[in-house]
Amino acid sequence: MNPTAHPDVAHNLALAILASSDAPALLLDGNLAVIAASDTFYRAFALEPQDVAGRPLFDLGAGEWDVPQLRSLLGVALADLARIDAYEMDLKGDAAPRRLVLNARKLDYGAAQQVRLLLTICDVTEARLSAKLKDDLLREKAILLQELQHRVANSLQIIASVLMQSARRVQSEEVRSHLHDAHHRVMSIATLQQQLAASRLGDVELRGYFSQLCESLGASMIHDHDQIAIAVTADRSSVNADVSVSLGLIVTELVINALKHAFPGERSGKILVDYHAHGPDWTLSVSDDGVGTPEALAAARPGLGTSIVEALANQLDATVETEGGYPGTTVSVSHTELSDA
Repeated sequence: MNPTAHPDVAHNLALAILASSDAPALLLDGNLAVIAASDTFYRAFALEPQDVAGRPLFDLGAGEWDVPQLRSLLGVALADLARIDAYEMDLKGDAAPRRLVLNARKLDYGAAQQVRLLLTICDVTEARLSAKLKDDLLREKAILLQELQHRVANSLQIIASVLMQSARRVQSEEVRSHLHDAHHRVMSIATLQQQLAASRLGDVELRGYFSQLCESLGASMIHDHDQIAIAVTADRSSVNADVSVSLGLIVTELVINALKHAFPGERSGKILVDYHAHGPDWTLSVSDDGVGTPEALAAARPGLGTSIVEALANQLDATVETEGGYPGTTVSVSHTELSDA
């Protein structure tokens, strides 16, 4: 406050500030006695004006304001040695402790006897309790999620084991083939679940994600790794967990399809999974150098894998294109801002 201002004018201005304050506030003299208080202070701390005016701050209530560190800080503020900004303290009375945030400003009127201290108070008890409750809930959620992931992993392993046992017992080659397909899909989902469970970040880095997924698919479906290989080329893109699940399932279906159809007999070859993004636009492709896509097969009714890829692409606002011929087949899933529009 302007030190050249007339003391009465400055004093009245300070009282006006108190009267209009939405936060509890006190005007203290050089001895830290209360000159005036805001109405919000009386309501917040259940005190009457006659029990506050003229009394030292540290005598208010049942003495709960008499905190040694607060005494020291207010003394430092009066001596112009420091300002009190957002000082937190616990006010311990007969009821539960209240968490307060204090700010103090010295109002110098130009005379030693006219020194005043404006003390504003903010009760953040509920905010701190809410924050603690939120932290507790997050910790509990993390524990429950870890338990859920553990149960899911166990369940997927059990399902995969049952499918393999069933495949060994059946006589029909067609049924055995369907059971093997189901086993591969369950194992790929298990890999997705393990990868996402291991990630503690909100986003998933796709290069490592696809690499681990393809390693799992290769381990379960490729008998001779010198004959057929799967490679991943991807940039450093990261996506959120929901998008990564959809992309991972698309890669699973396309790689499984290539392993089943691209290399009949003893044919050797390579499958390449590629992902690159430019801003919001991205392209995921799975290509092989196998026998290609015969016209009769291309014109045939889409199978389960193709339907799954189409559905997942629609969820991602992406389009699917297939380039077949001899040799090789490439299936591309692309997302552009234009396709969004």
